Amino acid sequence: MLMNAGTNQPHTIPDTEFALAGTDAVLSETKGGLPITTEATESTESLDRDGLFPNDEEKKTLRRIPGKVPVVAYLLCFVEFAERSSWYGVTQVFGNFVNRKLPIGGNGAGAPAKGTQDTAGALGKGTAISNAIKQSYQMIAYVLPILGGWLADTKTGRFKMVCYGVAIFGVAHVILIIAAIPKVIQSGKAFGPFALGVYSLAIGAAAFKPNVSPMLLDQNPYPKSVLHTLPTGERVIIDAEATSERIMLWFYLLINIGGFFGVATSYLAKDVGFWAAFFVPTILYMILPPLLWYLKPRLVLKPPGGSDLGRVFKVLGVCLSKGGIWRVGRHGFWDSAKPSVNGRTDLPWDDQFVLDVKRTFQATGIFCFFPIFNINDGGLGAAADALSVMLTTNGVPNDLLGNLNPLMIIVAIPVFNYGIYPFLRKHKIHYGPIARIFTGLLLCSIFSVGWPVITYYAYKTSPCGNHASSLDCLDADGNSMVSPISIWVTAVPVMLTAVCEILVNVTAYGLAYSRAPKNMRGLVSALNLLSTGVSYAIGLGTSYVIQDPFIIWAFGGPTIIGFVLAFVFWFTFKHLDKEEYILSEHMKEVEEEEAHTASHNPALETAGRSSGSEVDEEKHIDAGEKL
Repeated sequence: MLMNAGTNQPHTIPDTEFALAGTDAVLSETKGGLPITTEATESTESLDRDGLFPNDEEKKTLRRIPGKVPVVAYLLCFVEFAERSSWYGVTQVFGNFVNRKLPIGGNGAGAPAKGTQDTAGALGKGTAISNAIKQSYQMIAYVLPILGGWLADTKTGRFKMVCYGVAIFGVAHVILIIAAIPKVIQSGKAFGPFALGVYSLAIGAAAFKPNVSPMLLDQNPYPKSVLHTLPTGERVIIDAEATSERIMLWFYLLINIGGFFGVATSYLAKDVGFWAAFFVPTILYMILPPLLWYLKPRLVLKPPGGSDLGRVFKVLGVCLSKGGIWRVGRHGFWDSAKPSVNGRTDLPWDDQFVLDVKRTFQATGIFCFFPIFNINDGGLGAAADALSVMLTTNGVPNDLLGNLNPLMIIVAIPVFNYGIYPFLRKHKIHYGPIARIFTGLLLCSIFSVGWPVITYYAYKTSPCGNHASSLDCLDADGNSMVSPISIWVTAVPVMLTAVCEILVNVTAYGLAYSRAPKNMRGLVSALNLLSTGVSYAIGLGTSYVIQDPFIIWAFGGPTIIGFVLAFVFWFTFKHLDKEEYILSEHMKEVEEEEAHTASHNPALETAGRSSGSEVDEEKHIDAGEKL
């Protein structure tokens, strides 16, 4: 049953689903002893199927549209905006805070003197230490969600775990402000409180991130696609995947509007100091507690249902015991765990749960291709930061250009949401999740070629040659010497690879939710985040390689690997695009609807089995029969 967000009342398809009063009277009229079959009769048959899952013929012939998004879903997207703006606002300036020294002639708070090519700085630990801090912090924020997602699924529920994360965020922001006070920086004691604040922020993210997107998708009133008749009389399919995609596109849009807040903090660090760059995001964070308090009684909240993780491993154990590790990935590998196949009645699961486990492992396999994508979408580790200090800034903060990534996404998402995707649906072109991800992986590897090319010419034109990012690349007055190439050329790969995130990351949110058992959605969402954590772990492990003169290969190597893996991904998973988007707990409901439809209308069953032949339903369906 479809439920309305916030009221837990049955959701109805507007205008049509129950607009059948008086239908039987119309159909009972006769002329010459025969039923009158009119256009109204055909319309009634369409209305009778409104709210039901479409059959195969309807899937091929009817236009798909997204359903209406509940207001509370938009408000949850705003929760994500407030969290991401505070997160990215402070994260944006971490690299310079750790890497660069307090600028000579600056204001003592980290801001450089006006009119110089110097960048903001505080601790002066160098590129390697800066990269290690930044990558380890990001790695924790994307690996630890495994625990946050599991606890939400089994113990606390998603909403409560999100609130725990928000509370930890608040403490972390205060500690970061203390670390950035000018006197603390000048005393040489800022590193301790800074590290405490950074890793506290990562722990808060581990509680927040794996649960906010599943909680948002819990508000989707369409867990499966249903038929609907528009006021114009056109029959359409309200598509569950299209609705989910629209919700997550809004979610990702708000993430990147929040991410764009790093522009403000970059200028605050360069013109005022780091204390201001840490203080202003904290103000945005303060939106979160009252907004969550307001939303709680209005949300569809799924209670913790205990963990399915133990049963998942038992299913996997049965499959491995029957076929061995060499059958993993082959056709029929999972069938041996199905009670209907092995005949066992003592197993604590049914066939549907085995299918859920199979779909979960497929999703996990898809996520395994994302680390290389994340690396190409900005470079390995702190390579982009190292490149930025080689180039001419003319007063532009060297870490500003990364903000063109969210800016491009902000511009592009409405184009996808209200232009490209509706156009494809209107013309009945199926652009499935696997095709979207493949396109994103492939284009990102191609667009990322710009990074090693720019690095090559930065080395070639720098006064310091192949040591252009060194802390010792200074003139006699202690000012940085840089390549004459403008930092703005890096905007090209930044903005082009950003578009690929819409195809890959937004699609991944829906896959993580739809392909997981209902009591494992937080955990599977965390597995999606884990792929990003792996990319940061790779960046952390290569910290001492990301320095002159090897930075060009920090960009070039992943570009080549990503191009090859994009095609491996496509040929491995392309068959999944033939599947219909249905949440696992609604599979049986759909099967019952299909069986009921087929039993009452053999013609529909024949049409569904035919290979492309069109069936005139009017000739086969009795005018007065209800489906």
